[in-house]
Amino acid sequence: MTRLVTALACLLVLSAAGVDAAEPPQLASARAHYNAANYDLAISTASQSRKLDQWADPSALVIGRSHLELYRLHTRTDDLVAAREALLTVRAGSLTPRDQVDLQIGLGQSLYYGDLYGAGAELFDTALAGGALMSTRDRQQLLDWWATALDRDVQTRPVDRRQVVYQRILLRMEDEVRDDASNPAANYWLAVSARGTGDLDRAWHSAIAAWVRAALAPDGGAALREDLDRLVNEALLSDRVRARPGREQADALHSLQAEWNQVKALYP
Repeated sequence: MTRLVTALACLLVLSAAGVDAAEPPQLASARAHYNAANYDLAISTASQSRKLDQWADPSALVIGRSHLELYRLHTRTDDLVAAREALLTVRAGSLTPRDQVDLQIGLGQSLYYGDLYGAGAELFDTALAGGALMSTRDRQQLLDWWATALDRDVQTRPVDRRQVVYQRILLRMEDEVRDDASNPAANYWLAVSARGTGDLDRAWHSAIAAWVRAALAPDGGAALREDLDRLVNEALLSDRVRARPGREQADALHSLQAEWNQVKALYP
């Protein structure tokens, strides 16, 4: 759960890239307040530019996304309601392509926060098609949110219907890792989804490979390694031990812990 909260907290910020040069100062200021996490100021400033017909839609987008961030921080129902109301007034055709992606993300967030995780994942999936308009970091965070939403959704399903969802995540993360070996979201979810499909050996090997690949990331992969260490110690170790006959479990636990600790020592 700790990882989930962190992932949601650092998702995309509204980008001014590609915005019309004639954008009014109130809207530009609102975007800047949003990016600085001053969400109340973003809402009040965007409310001014929303009065201008030409800029009503991107202004409503800023307002909606700001209310979603306030909901994330304080879980006030009024913020979620206000976010939905603002986003539903936005005419996508009047937005820049980048803002259209942010609209899809905002609508996906509104579904997610309403516990409609699977539907939210579908919106995030559509937004990922606009990945070329995002920075690498933004796209990786959106990918993480897509997988997180599916993972939350799968917990509501009968056990025998979960593998198909994890297989969907697995296939996408395989492609993502091939495209960018340092992608932290793809590395983490590759191990998680392999576990979800029941392939514990692959989950274990994927976690080790992800630990090593983390060094390829520009930031050294510290956050990814923290997540992987938690995954191994809280889930994969016990999963693999339980798969052994009872008389072998104590030795198996000792052996697997030693193997994981050795990996961490050899690839610090």
